[in-house]
Amino acid sequence: MSVLVINSGSSSIKYQLVNPDSGAAIASGLVERIGEETGHIEHNYGDVTREIDAPVPDHAIGLEKVLELFSEVGPSLTDGSISAVGHRVVQGGKYFSGPALITDEVQSLIEELCPLAPLHNPAHLKGIKVARRLLPGVAHVAVFDTAFFQSLPDEAATYALNREVAEKYQVRRYGAHGTSHQYVSGKVSEYVGRTDLKQIVLHLGNGASASAVIGRKAVETSMGLTPLEGLVMGGRTGDIDPAVIFHLARVGGMSIDELDNLFNRHSGLKGLTGENDMRAVWKLADEGDANALEALDVYAHRLVKYIGAYTATMGGLDALTFTAGAGENDSRLRAKVCERLTAFGVRLDEEANAIRSKEPRVISAPSSSVTVLVVPTNEELAIARQAMSLV
Repeated sequence: MSVLVINSGSSSIKYQLVNPDSGAAIASGLVERIGEETGHIEHNYGDVTREIDAPVPDHAIGLEKVLELFSEVGPSLTDGSISAVGHRVVQGGKYFSGPALITDEVQSLIEELCPLAPLHNPAHLKGIKVARRLLPGVAHVAVFDTAFFQSLPDEAATYALNREVAEKYQVRRYGAHGTSHQYVSGKVSEYVGRTDLKQIVLHLGNGASASAVIGRKAVETSMGLTPLEGLVMGGRTGDIDPAVIFHLARVGGMSIDELDNLFNRHSGLKGLTGENDMRAVWKLADEGDANALEALDVYAHRLVKYIGAYTATMGGLDALTFTAGAGENDSRLRAKVCERLTAFGVRLDEEANAIRSKEPRVISAPSSSVTVLVVPTNEELAIARQAMSLV
């Protein structure tokens, strides 16, 4: 039995057919440049890769082509072997603390939450609507990025905003990347063999977030009402004085849409260096680019600031884990961060840190007072398993 996991973006559809028991990815693919003059579709199954360059006018056409590829290249989705379709949904608001079978009512609630995730939920809805129509004989399950952080204590989730305004417009800390943080923190507990860990997980991709977890329960996270708050990211500012918005609107004459675009797409590493990919930023830094060197320091400083705050919040730190694209693959970034944590007793094993592997591993020295790990995230597997928990 398998689960088809769908992550529908504004102009793309990522998918993976997963065996939730073994964790194996049976097939995977990507539809991109939806709505552009020429789209691109890639489908991978076994040793076969099929690529198509053709117009993909909308998500419906994109998913129809994906189902055709499953029929032509394999494996079949119509032989009764799939148990569920799991859909990634960024914002579940106050309604969802776990996965949910998608009904018309659940779909309406996801739509209601679009203002809280305007870059994500509308795209997820497109994928859900199309997939429910094209695959009507199988259960569809929504798995929410925010669900893991429903456990945040009120003191962490509550902004010091006028209470009536906050309640009326559902303003609170929801977090994001929760599926990854839940999966990785669980893996750390299994790997170390303890369920009482005080741990920090750093999900460092183009989007970046930190979480503090005690046992299996999240007690803090860096993303807030939206995924804009917190760490420095590929194109997002992360933490910034809210009055910057007032200043740029009044003095710069910038509109809300212009500010939204600036803060979410043209800031962060991209705003500081012109590049949103950490590999490109390191290349610039190695060439002596002053902006890139400064950006790396800003990035590391923000991470260390959060690590210190979360250590104080939890009253200690047992494990610090790096995950996602840069977290898993950038040994220099990990070293740069850990060098700034020697006051906490963090000691890195340089040889272990230099190893590239798809397996969970400890990269701290035996003398380190904090266990530092690299644990590859697997959001597709986490979504598949959460979907199966309902089916």
